[in-house]
Amino acid sequence: MIETLRLITRRPAGLIGLVGVVLFAAMSYLGPLVVGAPSEVNIALQYKPPSPDHLLGTDYQGRDVLAQIVNGGRDLLTIALLTALFSTSLAVSLGALSATIGGRFDAAMMAVTDVGLTIPDIVVLVVIAAILRPTSFVLLALILALLQCWFLLRLVRAQILSLKEREYVEAARSLDLGVGHIVFREMLPNMRGYIAIHFILAMTAAIYAQTGIILLGLLPLEGTSWGLMLYFANSQGAIFFRDSFWYIFSPIAAIALFQLCLVSLARGLEDVFDPRLRAA
Repeated sequence: MIETLRLITRRPAGLIGLVGVVLFAAMSYLGPLVVGAPSEVNIALQYKPPSPDHLLGTDYQGRDVLAQIVNGGRDLLTIALLTALFSTSLAVSLGALSATIGGRFDAAMMAVTDVGLTIPDIVVLVVIAAILRPTSFVLLALILALLQCWFLLRLVRAQILSLKEREYVEAARSLDLGVGHIVFREMLPNMRGYIAIHFILAMTAAIYAQTGIILLGLLPLEGTSWGLMLYFANSQGAIFFRDSFWYIFSPIAAIALFQLCLVSLARGLEDVFDPRLRAA
């Protein structure tokens, strides 16, 4: 772990991504303790431009935009993290077991995977969100994970099929170390690059998916999040007010910058785990 971090910090893209992700996480989870909750409604301060009292201006209710940005990242980041964890765990476990066990189990998993890969994610997500209206972070993360895990599952299966014929795997099999040991202790460590990068990309997809269904009004409109800021900016017609630029731009910038940090971190990890790129 320490060696991986050292290699990441030696690459500009990886370093920028790592620092950015850490800063966003600190802002989202520790920032509310410093900034506090958004101010009370004050219509007299509607759409005020940035000032010393309100560094990013105010919204349609006269509430501080900076406080909403600081308080609005925690829910999105938590669901994205849970989604990536569930998606990666499902894909790695099922893909590895499918390739190792083979037979009917492998055929059944590949049939399910083919169906999962052909399903239009956004359509299914919209339908499920409209019917269930999930309020639990865990439930929403599970739904998003089930829509995302199929590509990595097929990739893990293909890699395991190539690794299972290696000498060290044959040695472990001859020692009767068991399927669990062979899969999770012998083969999967050789795929940590694929797994780490998929974990990060799953977070980016989860954030976009959350923001999309929030904009469509398919999640309970409670609390504060960057997606909700965009939803209310749209529903309140903020785009028609000349002074509302910072209210609209701030959540868009927060989402875009965090996604850019995640992609940069993934690029850095790719350089670290790929020996050819590392040598270059």
